[in-house]
Amino acid sequence: MLRRFSLILLLALTAHGAWAERIKDLATVAGVRSNQLVGYGLVVGLTGTGDQTTQTPFTVKSLKSMLSNLGVTVPPEVNLQLKNVAAVSVQAELPPFAKPGQTIDVTVSSIGNAKSLRGGSLLMAPLKGADGAVYAIAQGNVVVGGLGAEAGGSKVIVNVPSAGRIPNGATVERQVPDTFGGEGPIVLNLRQADFTTAERLVEAVNKAFGGDVARAVDATSVEVQGPADRNQRVSLIAVLENIEVVPAQGTAKIIVNSRTGTVVIGQNVKVGPAAVSHGNLTVTITPDPFVSQPAPFSGGRTVAIPNANVSVNQEKKPMFLFNPGVALNDIVQAVNQVGASPSDLVAILEALKAAGALKAELIVI
Repeated sequence: MLRRFSLILLLALTAHGAWAERIKDLATVAGVRSNQLVGYGLVVGLTGTGDQTTQTPFTVKSLKSMLSNLGVTVPPEVNLQLKNVAAVSVQAELPPFAKPGQTIDVTVSSIGNAKSLRGGSLLMAPLKGADGAVYAIAQGNVVVGGLGAEAGGSKVIVNVPSAGRIPNGATVERQVPDTFGGEGPIVLNLRQADFTTAERLVEAVNKAFGGDVARAVDATSVEVQGPADRNQRVSLIAVLENIEVVPAQGTAKIIVNSRTGTVVIGQNVKVGPAAVSHGNLTVTITPDPFVSQPAPFSGGRTVAIPNANVSVNQEKKPMFLFNPGVALNDIVQAVNQVGASPSDLVAILEALKAAGALKAELIVI
């Protein structure tokens, strides 16, 4: 009997641990965040796929301004007709604690009418933050995953050739100030707000450290008492982020993508008592014109008279019954039995929601 109880307890602990997640995967540390950078630059070296300067005059002005800063003066009356230059926007994400001298990836996107950036090189472009300060400098060869070809009035485009990336294409020049080593507690923000998960996180932290070192502020934030020394805070967070917590089950939701027909049904979706009958009505119209041929020497004309054959076919689908508290597995099996397509499934779910039998939130995106 004792051996059987131990086996059941071991299976329960194993199942409990299988659903546990690290705090690192459930929450983020307040103040430890990335920052978006944006800039403007020129991509040169294109093989005739750059901006059409007659329609994008800002490309010519940018090039003249750059040449002027390099000591090359272009007379104002000279109208440059360049096909190997493209004006682009440069975007990057500055990771937290990035130091000067480190490199980050950048994304380059055409803002003119350039057909492709393949084979081009980005000239030095400053990247600014929301405060207007320069935090990185970008430059390098653009890697484009798409391609385009045009000949004889035909055009083929694969992916997006007017955008590309530069791996390690920007060098960090300035560090973003942070308050990581300041006074006050360490705040953990859940990626998904949930009161139950926040309470379980507090219990797990207090159990790991002993005492009341953590407290929940709301459904998102949990405060943990921490030292002011940066080194000790790093050590504390290293321990915190590896503590395992069993997250609460999410609310019952059904997500429907109206464009692709994708339907995702959550784990806790329940259906009340309801009977559903679903069938497809197919109407087929087949053109069947016939020719009216007049008698010989009657002076009549041969004419084609339009005609069509119309047939109606309605598939006989069985009616299925949902008992009270039906779970996800039963819903999927019942829908598969009637052979409903994703669009038909959406109609069934909307009807169940309208009837008050669907115990879930139906979200159409």
